[in-house]
Amino acid sequence: MPTHNDQLLTSTVPDDPSRRQFIGAAVTAGLASACVSQETGSENAVEPNLEARTATIELQVEHDNIYTRLLGVKAHLPGHGNGTALGGSRMPVEVIEAMQEANDYFVMMDELTVAAGQRAAEVVKAEAALITSGASGGLLLGMAACLTGTDEEKMRALPNPTWAKRECIIQKAHRYPYDFALQTAGATLIEVEGRTQLMNAIGDNTALIFGLPRHVALSGTMAEEVLQPEDLIQVAKQVGVPVMIDGASRLPPVGNLTIFNELGADLVVVSGGKGLRGPQSTGILSGRADLIEAARLQAAPNDLIGRGMKVGKEEIIGLIVALNRYEQLDHDAVRATWREKAEYLTAELQGIESFTAELVDENSRAPYVEIDWDEDVIPMTHREVRDHLRRRPEQRVALSSLYGSRRIQTRCMRDGEEVLVARWLRQFFTEGYKTVAATAASL
Repeated sequence: MPTHNDQLLTSTVPDDPSRRQFIGAAVTAGLASACVSQETGSENAVEPNLEARTATIELQVEHDNIYTRLLGVKAHLPGHGNGTALGGSRMPVEVIEAMQEANDYFVMMDELTVAAGQRAAEVVKAEAALITSGASGGLLLGMAACLTGTDEEKMRALPNPTWAKRECIIQKAHRYPYDFALQTAGATLIEVEGRTQLMNAIGDNTALIFGLPRHVALSGTMAEEVLQPEDLIQVAKQVGVPVMIDGASRLPPVGNLTIFNELGADLVVVSGGKGLRGPQSTGILSGRADLIEAARLQAAPNDLIGRGMKVGKEEIIGLIVALNRYEQLDHDAVRATWREKAEYLTAELQGIESFTAELVDENSRAPYVEIDWDEDVIPMTHREVRDHLRRRPEQRVALSSLYGSRRIQTRCMRDGEEVLVARWLRQFFTEGYKTVAATAASL
């Protein structure tokens, strides 16, 4: 049976120079800075020939990747999910090739917008859809559509509506950093807790009910009677008010791409990057045809509130190709590769004093590795570890984790990167933290 490292050496990766360079470079940086597995007697030590192969590529990841070469910005390796602040996701080869071809031609953008929206609507199972500038752009345009309908005079008034019907009801547990997009469109947020307050807040001035697939507030405090999307959709239908659900980062599982439309939401927002792996600057607003038309009229290339949130023709094509690809993927097989990497990381991180690493695969979302340590032995808080690993001042390459220092995600990793991440973490939690702690103590 092939070993884990045999699989790395024979892994099938698209024959693209930039991809070969980045994958190899990713592995090499760790080999140079944290060759720990062999020293600790790990059964998964990387074969000597792989180490030799990566010696040259180390120089590339440290000095000759596009970010460092042009701007002096260091690259990082993914121990994280698909996060905008960390660079989003990696677009597949077919998406990049489609965008390159799209660059060679000109089209009427209004025609492209309509056609792309029709195709996106088919995939997400909605009446209609619109490609937006990220999920945040979708939130703003969806809110604008609910404020104005197709009334051109009202459209021109945004973001300063002069009419009373401009309230957006949102549960306290669903307040989050991105609801500014609703206010930017011109809405007044009405914050409620529980079903009773929500029902009492609905009135003639209610333009939209907004919700997230979340049971608790960001603080982690359980909110009273938090209504979930299915509850909000039911309430909205009863009172005849539109409801918009933000499902931007809910992939996987794959069913979340369509579930809120299937439940009957009037508007749904998803990210075009993240789980779909289209351009990170894209999103999809889908739902009722009349509201999507009102949003489209206010989006670029039209000169209204959405003009500044334009989406390029190449990005639109890239997203449609990503959608087509996602529709055909063997999602179980993809998920199995995520789990395999998580299993490898978990095994490599055993046997460290006062440190634990546990595979978590408890639902249909992506598996990950949960790590923890005794701060009396390793005297660093989770935040200190997270910040150090993100920046790694002693190295040119960093390891980032969107979920703080506790979770190591594998779904953004290419084959071989789990080897590097495991070595970095093992080196840090056995020896590296001592230098960091000593330096901090001397300041």
